Amino acid sequence: MATAMTLAEIVADVAARDGERTAIIFGEQRLSYAQTNGLIERVADALAARGIARGDRVALMVPNIPQFVVAYYAVLRLGAVVVPLNLLYKAEEVGYILNDSAARAVIVFELFYPQIAAGIAAAPSVRHTIFIGQSAAPEGTTGWAALLGGGDPPRERATIAPSDLAVICYTSGTTGRPKGAMLTHRNFIANCEQLEALPKFAAGPDDITLLVLPLFHIYGMNVGMNAGLRAGGALALVPRFEPVPVLEAIQGLRATIFLGAPPMYIAWVNTPSLGEYDLSSLRSVSSGAAALPREVLNRFGELSGVEIMEGYGLTETSPVSHSNAAAPHIKPGTIGLPIPGVEARVVDEHDHDVPQGQEGEILLRGENVMIGYWGREEDSAEALRGGWFHTGDIGTVDEDGYYTIVDRKKDMINAGGFKVWPREVEEILYAHPAVREAAVVAIPDPYAGERPLAYVALKDGQAASAEELIAYCKGCLASFKAPTRIEFRDELPKLPTGKVLRRVLRDDARALAQAQAD
Repeated sequence: MATAMTLAEIVADVAARDGERTAIIFGEQRLSYAQTNGLIERVADALAARGIARGDRVALMVPNIPQFVVAYYAVLRLGAVVVPLNLLYKAEEVGYILNDSAARAVIVFELFYPQIAAGIAAAPSVRHTIFIGQSAAPEGTTGWAALLGGGDPPRERATIAPSDLAVICYTSGTTGRPKGAMLTHRNFIANCEQLEALPKFAAGPDDITLLVLPLFHIYGMNVGMNAGLRAGGALALVPRFEPVPVLEAIQGLRATIFLGAPPMYIAWVNTPSLGEYDLSSLRSVSSGAAALPREVLNRFGELSGVEIMEGYGLTETSPVSHSNAAAPHIKPGTIGLPIPGVEARVVDEHDHDVPQGQEGEILLRGENVMIGYWGREEDSAEALRGGWFHTGDIGTVDEDGYYTIVDRKKDMINAGGFKVWPREVEEILYAHPAVREAAVVAIPDPYAGERPLAYVALKDGQAASAEELIAYCKGCLASFKAPTRIEFRDELPKLPTGKVLRRVLRDDARALAQAQAD
């Protein structure tokens, strides 16, 4: 029975009850809860000896390896605050976050140190850099082995309240500069409790959660790591998604829970050997972080025999607010019902509720909602006005209470006064047999103001012309919704979670329009 009321207690709570239970699986390595808790204590003492204290911010740039888990909970044991860093970030982006959060220390894996060293150097608040890796620690850093072997004396732990700040999780920045969502221990634990009320979703002590979703992302961090360990289950950590090796890992470990993102399922439906793997051990398979095309959802079920539960959430909601696991049955294409403890509404531009089936912005309220954005009072007040979190997502709710995401408010294309939602066009493109990935953005147009432009990646061995795809869309949609231009790419720019970087595509579309005008 999970009892931890703060994140700092999670591993220690299970270790005290059943210390020999497996906590972490990493390749051939197995760490029990007792071993993991011991490592957390040693790292916490070492950080305390270096002056890290209650309220200090410590940045982590570490992949899905045991050291992430240890460092994360060690920081929290001190009453300090974790600032997870996206593994794709370069020096300038890391420097921005370190300066914005006034981080006192950085813990970084060796693979990423060269790309962010200049960012660390540009952050005067950083006093310590901890280097994880097999190679020698660079000058000015402390190696992980030295940290563990330093023999630092045990320190008295700070008293941590559920209302204390636990993590500053910077939003992905798909539309601009990242904002730091401030999430408390209570926010995270509340979302764990909300998920524990869903039998289809809840992790248990006998579960093995295969975690390939990045732990720096709120989805992998809380729904995977915190919830899985709080339940006393095992985490099988995989640093990188590769279709066949992950299928082999699920089969070999008899994993019971898999948390995925759309690109993973898209890759699997394009893996000829998918049906050859025994995935019968999986009792809970979910998709989040971005919209899952319905064609992919249906195809994955046909090929694997496994049903995907779609859900919805945001960094600011710790993250889950809706899930088909909360509903009596799955409605494909919807995000299901609000999970227990979460209230949701669909409103117009004046925050008035709209009728069933009508589009509006989704608002959320619950103990899992952030307390605000770090150092951004105006943004916080705007996002949380009226006591509701304004998601910026457009959706509908049907007669059964199921919610459907239409699109991001800011992604809507205004084509001569007509609304075009990119996701609607993308769903049509995904249904074309040659299309592997698609993303639709606005391209400036001298007559209509904006027109839809589609970026498309084709399946291996498949061919389709721009004219063919435009005609295909016109056969399924009103003509103003069909792309006026198709740009082919080998890959679409994405975050590690699979969310398409629309900001990058919009910048490219503006450049294309400018070049055409010149």
